[in-house]
Amino acid sequence: MAKENETLEIGLLVYPGAQAAAVHGLTDLFAIANRLRQDLGALDRPVLRVSHWSESDDQRVTVVFDSHPGARHQPRVMVIPPSLTQAPSPELLERYREHLHQWHRDGALLVSVCVGVFFIAASGLLDGRPATTHWNFAQSLAERFPAIKVEANLPLLDDGDIITSAGLMAWTELGLKLVERYLGETLAAETARFLAVERVSGGARPGSVFSPRLDHGDEAVLKVQHWLQSSGARDVNLKVMADCAGLESRTFLRRFRSATGFKPTEYCQQVRVGRACRMLEFTNRSIDQIAWGVGYQDPGAFRKVFHKVTGLAPSDYRRRVIDSIG
Repeated sequence: MAKENETLEIGLLVYPGAQAAAVHGLTDLFAIANRLRQDLGALDRPVLRVSHWSESDDQRVTVVFDSHPGARHQPRVMVIPPSLTQAPSPELLERYREHLHQWHRDGALLVSVCVGVFFIAASGLLDGRPATTHWNFAQSLAERFPAIKVEANLPLLDDGDIITSAGLMAWTELGLKLVERYLGETLAAETARFLAVERVSGGARPGSVFSPRLDHGDEAVLKVQHWLQSSGARDVNLKVMADCAGLESRTFLRRFRSATGFKPTEYCQQVRVGRACRMLEFTNRSIDQIAWGVGYQDPGAFRKVFHKVTGLAPSDYRRRVIDSIG
């Protein structure tokens, strides 16, 4: 539980051409969530601290706005907003590449809206991973960054340590998702009600949503988490993960559980089931095909793990998703 004055910093990258409505709209959305947190007495949840980051004349990326000045900046989330013009140029993307790498290495959740995904793509952090963007830019994203699995049919794609969203105005849904992730479903619902907006993916989804802890400060464990997210946690075992972390197996096991709250095997199950949920929702693949697609050779074993994680059989999960949409 958070202390009453604990803050959680959400950064917004204000690059040249960034949509002002998204930057200021998200700032207002988080301010409303903070006020409702106070009004509803949810003081066990953190205060959302919003910072705007922009490039200065000497090419340093620094904070130009801070909703709660004073404490040292360490964003838990970095949001790359959309642009009203076109896909960012290679020169513009290069200027922020290393900053995104550093935020990601420090445990920040990277989040993009529409063409904001190009910034994350240019950093290489999405290589081999799925991502979504506005349909008008999906082909360009796929051509410029062929290592990315572009899934333009998804309005929002949560891949654990990176979230991408598609529509130009998707920042409202994305902002509410972040409120839900860090302040809880009730405050997300109340924020949406105050703003008079209808949530696309609010608490209607069955099962559990995996939101990995990335802010624990253990760099060796975080390196493994990023690797598991990028690989889909396929074909891994304790020794391979410990080697990735550069630790002896017993030390890794202890530190991983302390940092994430999961045993490594449980964490891998969460990653795989999360991807399976997305396939159940957005594809017509059979349960067996999905099991093989997320790394289970035995579909029966996959069904057992899926039920353990979500409390539902895969077929029931798919049916409830369809019913919630209908």
